[in-house]
Amino acid sequence: MIGRISENIVEFNVMKKYPKEIFYKGNVELLKKPKISIVGSRNPNQYAQMMTHEIAYKLSCAGICIVSGGAVGIDTISHKAAGLYNTIMVAGTGLDKRYPSINRHLIQDIENYGLVLSQFQLGTQFNKYNFPIRNELVVALGNILIVTYADIDSGTMRSVEYAIKMKKDIYVLPHRIGESEGTNGLLKHGLAKAIYDIDEFIASIGVNNLCIDPGDEFLKYCKTNPTFDDAVVKYGEKVFEYELDGKIKVNNGQIYRI
Repeated sequence: MIGRISENIVEFNVMKKYPKEIFYKGNVELLKKPKISIVGSRNPNQYAQMMTHEIAYKLSCAGICIVSGGAVGIDTISHKAAGLYNTIMVAGTGLDKRYPSINRHLIQDIENYGLVLSQFQLGTQFNKYNFPIRNELVVALGNILIVTYADIDSGTMRSVEYAIKMKKDIYVLPHRIGESEGTNGLLKHGLAKAIYDIDEFIASIGVNNLCIDPGDEFLKYCKTNPTFDDAVVKYGEKVFEYELDGKIKVNNGQIYRI
């Protein structure tokens, strides 16, 4: 079911032009939570992939809702690591379209368990001019912006420009020379802060990292919404035991922690 949001979900003065309408599918209660936006390249290196997953996962454990744009690469990793119940995706198409098509199942799951937003009318197809508009809302929704990998002159750097205009704090991962030159440039010019230690970063923004505990490793694993087949390979009969105990549920071939 597609709904319309009537109240203001971000401050008027942070956006160049506040959307006339915002459509949604999913749990609008997520808008009331503290939110952090995570964006980056569609082709990040392995280090950025690993660190993005850890950052999004630990922030979600700490009660932060993760906002991103549903694209392949960093966006996809961020949504999945946050857990479908604690992520907001901002679409660059109408909500009757699921773009990119490779992520159609992920987008449908976010519609069912998280929240998908769009400024575009039903029927709006993929259009490269829509994505800067989408990116502005992604940035506006977050209390801060995290960029984990970005090349110079990339679409991600346009998101950074929005964050600078909105006077939001920007955090990046430190990378080697020649990699993620967009974010390295931000550090060079003092426009962003580096995340050297994820737990220290989470503590610095005033929340507790609830992921640091000696609890059930299988339930921690389920927080990432793995596929049923992958979970069985890794944990065997424990998958069936936890499902019977009502600790997890399986839906469309993926596992969700209850």
